[in-house]
Amino acid sequence: MAKVGLSEHFTYRKLMRFVFPCMVMMIVTSVYTIVDGFFVSNYAGKNAFTALNLIYPLLMALGALGFMIGTGGSALVSFTIGEGKKERANRIFTMLVLTIIVAGALLSAIGFILIRPIAYALGATDAIVDDCVLYGRILLASNVFFMLQNSYQSFLVTAERQTFGLMISLASGVMNVILDFLLVCVLDLGIGGAAAATAGSQIVGAMIPTVYFLRPNKSLLRFSKTSLDLQALGKACSNGASEMMTNLSSSVVGMLYNWQLMKLAGEDGVAAYGVILYMAFIFMALFFGYAVGCGPLIGYHYGAGNHDELKNLLKKSLVFTTVVAVVMTAASELLARPLAGLFVGYDKTLCDMTGRGLAVYSLSFLICGYNVFGSAFFTGLNNGKISAFLSFMRTLVFQVAAVFVLPVIMGLDGIWLAVVAAEGLTLVLTVLFLVTQRKRYHY
Repeated sequence: MAKVGLSEHFTYRKLMRFVFPCMVMMIVTSVYTIVDGFFVSNYAGKNAFTALNLIYPLLMALGALGFMIGTGGSALVSFTIGEGKKERANRIFTMLVLTIIVAGALLSAIGFILIRPIAYALGATDAIVDDCVLYGRILLASNVFFMLQNSYQSFLVTAERQTFGLMISLASGVMNVILDFLLVCVLDLGIGGAAAATAGSQIVGAMIPTVYFLRPNKSLLRFSKTSLDLQALGKACSNGASEMMTNLSSSVVGMLYNWQLMKLAGEDGVAAYGVILYMAFIFMALFFGYAVGCGPLIGYHYGAGNHDELKNLLKKSLVFTTVVAVVMTAASELLARPLAGLFVGYDKTLCDMTGRGLAVYSLSFLICGYNVFGSAFFTGLNNGKISAFLSFMRTLVFQVAAVFVLPVIMGLDGIWLAVVAAEGLTLVLTVLFLVTQRKRYHY
């Protein structure tokens, strides 16, 4: 089967062939935490499971830099390739990866030192704080690898090696499952074993692409001599600000959800929310994976001035999003109770709470895909301001308002509905920007 490159005219078939590996990559990455949660919940107990879900938003916040530089940098690099400046693209790519390593190490060191007081601030009790610290410190030790792995997902697409990226993700995902089984089930190392399993798989997922780009290869990208280019770094960060905002805001909002749930439902509420997020990780990974795969295509054709292809990509993306949204929402409604039983079936009260929450929360899947693609579309157009604004409103402003207001009116259901309200309000903004910017970008 012939390889599909950035410069193609994309039919539905070609577009799916190009983005499918990215979608699977995102799903596999999401499975890391889900696998940890399954083994910890069923073999280490409810307290350890609550600790994992309480500290996880902090780890995602510290790893957000990798998403920002990866998505924003790949948009810039693909745009530069579209202009015919391949050597400059490689210099920018190398500089961005080095930036991730240095900045990631600094953030990890700070987090490692402050993890205990942060855990208490997030609502950890004395019964779970030690588990929070243990899980957090092990994953902070591998945080640079996690950030690199996230950035390489985008850069491998730009290099037209998305299938290779998929193979790497599958290998690291399988490794995570095997290590979780050995360390948690066989050796009975509990939450520490789950963290070590994830850290090991992240190291594998980061080192294989690093070695690949260090060696001579036939892709569009490889490491080269470079120097600090503040203009390019600033542009990459601006392009990827929406992805940074999405991850940071999601982490902050996750902490607020946990805080509200501790007040309304105690540790059971935090555990239930953890299971709900696991389903959301999988389903949202389809939208995020599509966005990661499509972003370099938009950047390339914008850089090359191919306006007709921009129109084509936008139209097909909206059709794809509609189909997936309907299918995912229907599937999540049907699977709500079975999924709750899979993770917390040992506790009927917790299982019932989780099933109810899943059924309500899943209504957001009808809407969120349009907002994810809308933000990614403007990232690909190198318009980081609009992209970041959409993400900021969607993942922070609207959700924070909803998570504080709706529980007062509706109780626990108000927390599950907060994301639905936030996605609906964001959709209005997404449509507004797509309509008002169409003449500027000729899509």
